[in-house]
Amino acid sequence: MGSIKEYVKTIEQDVIALRRHFHQHPEPSLKEYETAKKIESELDKLNIPHVRVGETGVLATIKGQKGDGRTILLRADIDALEIAEKTGVSYASLNEGLSHACGHDAHTAMGLGTARILNDLRDTFAGKVYIAFQQAEEIGAGAKQFVASGLIDDIDESIGVHTNSASKVGTILARGGAVNASCDIFKIHLKGLSAHVGKPHLGIDAVVAASQLVVSLQTIVAREISPVEEAVLGVGRLQAGTRYNIVANDAEIEGTIRAYSNETRAQLKAAIERVVSGIATTYRCEYDIKWHDAAAPVINDAECAKEALAVAQTIDGFDTFVDTYEKSMGADDYADYTVKKPGVYVLLGTQSGHDTAYGHHHEKFNIDERALSLGVEFEVNYILSRLNK
Repeated sequence: MGSIKEYVKTIEQDVIALRRHFHQHPEPSLKEYETAKKIESELDKLNIPHVRVGETGVLATIKGQKGDGRTILLRADIDALEIAEKTGVSYASLNEGLSHACGHDAHTAMGLGTARILNDLRDTFAGKVYIAFQQAEEIGAGAKQFVASGLIDDIDESIGVHTNSASKVGTILARGGAVNASCDIFKIHLKGLSAHVGKPHLGIDAVVAASQLVVSLQTIVAREISPVEEAVLGVGRLQAGTRYNIVANDAEIEGTIRAYSNETRAQLKAAIERVVSGIATTYRCEYDIKWHDAAAPVINDAECAKEALAVAQTIDGFDTFVDTYEKSMGADDYADYTVKKPGVYVLLGTQSGHDTAYGHHHEKFNIDERALSLGVEFEVNYILSRLNK
């Protein structure tokens, strides 16, 4: 076999075809059954061993033939979004109301391409590579299943590569420290007592309590979080009552908190619990809070980020290397792989003009497929570099 670049070139069209297959057949979080079967089929062709993680996750294992060594995990998320595609491309989604509007089809195809090359190179390295074709990133449920499975307890570090429509093809972004916020979702239920609005003293008004609560929650970031910290507390849904002339007997509030440190994350959660308790007591309501831990903050290891850029600089086709960029309040459950082990979350530029410049989660989101081969070449070279550490 020639150079890695030459090998990537020979499989480029196969990777593009895989990406288009996944693009045409998107499946929502935790229901990626056909996606998982296709991944397994491709791994079987390559004689790469694999196991299911949960119902729809797939973990592939490639063992180097030069003995024991380090273990590196590559995360490739596989789920799609509940949004109707409006790109107009010939390979548009065939599944109504669903589309790969975040680039996970590209991640999956690149993961398979990387697996193919590393498997053929296995007699050149020591150690082991896991490729986690991970379900349910969009709802923060997939990485937890991989971590809880115990199957990846032996990893030394990890890497996640995500498409980035804000950057042109040939750009790679990696920086140490926090790059994505945590995401916790809360649902608050306030229980009051119904009455006729003409006799409000006989009821307990959950609407009034909920209204006060929404306003009071907004003071937490403004008055309890240090101005030099960055945090978000947002309420996205308030539902209460059944009729204009009935004192509402219940209300439901849903929202999210975002933070770049686990300390601020915990502070926000404790403050919400305290404020809800106080408002409910003041307005005589019973209350319940349910939390969903969607993702920890993504905190990149500085050494891994530095090496990611250094590796990219050796690859013809990359011409822009970014180590300082704005952090995102968007979350990614890739963070779960880095809670106890180092890792790096890398952004891969996929834009080349208007049609590929739409933001992630947009109905017209698409990528320039030239980025796929660059992504595969980067993943292979980076993993081999880290194995040699």
